[in-house]
Amino acid sequence: MKLDKNLKKQGEHNGHLNEAQKRLLKKEAITQADANLFLLLRGDFEADVQEQIIANYKLLAQYHKNKKAQKELKVTPKEGAELTIYCDGACKGNPGKSGSGLALYDGAEKPTLLYGAYQAMGTNNTAELNALHKALLIAKDAKSSQVSICCDSKYSIDCITKWAYGWKEKGWKKKGGEIKNLEIIQEAHALYETLKERVEIKHVKGHAGVEGNELADRMAGYAIVEKNEGYEVYVYDELSSVLAMSEG
Repeated sequence: MKLDKNLKKQGEHNGHLNEAQKRLLKKEAITQADANLFLLLRGDFEADVQEQIIANYKLLAQYHKNKKAQKELKVTPKEGAELTIYCDGACKGNPGKSGSGLALYDGAEKPTLLYGAYQAMGTNNTAELNALHKALLIAKDAKSSQVSICCDSKYSIDCITKWAYGWKEKGWKKKGGEIKNLEIIQEAHALYETLKERVEIKHVKGHAGVEGNELADRMAGYAIVEKNEGYEVYVYDELSSVLAMSEG
């Protein structure tokens, strides 16, 4: 991703950037982690303080990475059951706090609900792509021969199932500028390529009363509340209580 003008403005202190922030700006494209660090560095700090902030941030990032690896949930649907996965993303502000949610229907009495992929400075498109990527990962481990993935983001579906082919042929470049969310698109497309013979990705209309989509939406919003980066199962008794939650 690139630093946009708004983010750059937010990073300024009294109209100026410090040296550590300027070094980040020299990169052609920065990661989400670099964007977060850019904002954390805001202020008139001495050079040694800037370096300490960077060191502390890297230490915290490694801690969260280890924690995520410990908490990451591998969902294996029931053997032999047909599987339908609804996935959705939510963002409070764009960019802003974002999260992803999924609802898995595999013949069980109740669908399995997942929430996660929280980002402090994400976008709606990134959240949607993260949800679709997770759905593909679950489909990969599914025992059923056919899996349906239902997503209300035409952008995400087209990125993975259509546009990625042309971008890949051109060395992952496109006419007119950068490919936003390139890393997650590459990972999800590679998965789709291995699964497309038994996985169908369908578009569903969002906020139109489709139960699975509504549940995934509530989970995406809940991920923002809980701020969990890894995916977790949401425990509930009645679907009505989940649907009564705030929309994502």
